[in-house]
Amino acid sequence: MIKEIISTDKAPQAIGTYSQAVRVDRTVYLSGQIPLSPETMTLVDGDIRAQVVQVFENLGAVIEAAGGNFADVVKLNVYLTDLGHFPIVNEVMGQYFQEPYPARAAIGIAALPKGALVEIDGIVCLPPQEYPAS
Repeated sequence: MIKEIISTDKAPQAIGTYSQAVRVDRTVYLSGQIPLSPETMTLVDGDIRAQVVQVFENLGAVIEAAGGNFADVVKLNVYLTDLGHFPIVNEVMGQYFQEPYPARAAIGIAALPKGALVEIDGIVCLPPQEYPAS
């Protein structure tokens, strides 16, 4: 088993005792991303749409650092403080993913770190040709 910590300065740095992602062989486990700007480590300005876009941008940066892309994502968990925002998540997600879409869960929760409205984590399965050499 090959285990590697994935880290990039193109996504927010961890704000706790976790890694941005961990790769085990060809599987990458993405930690939850909230809509923090990587440059300022503050929540992006704007509404829920702006927050969802920033979350996908953050996830994309970590996925790229792991050697993959959005087509390699097999599972997402979406955490929302208001499930009424789920149609916006679907709309924005359509800008980053094409069929076949990853498996997904949507979970309504009371609060998220730093007052974020959305957090998303996921699992990526890298194809053999994109598997980073260790």
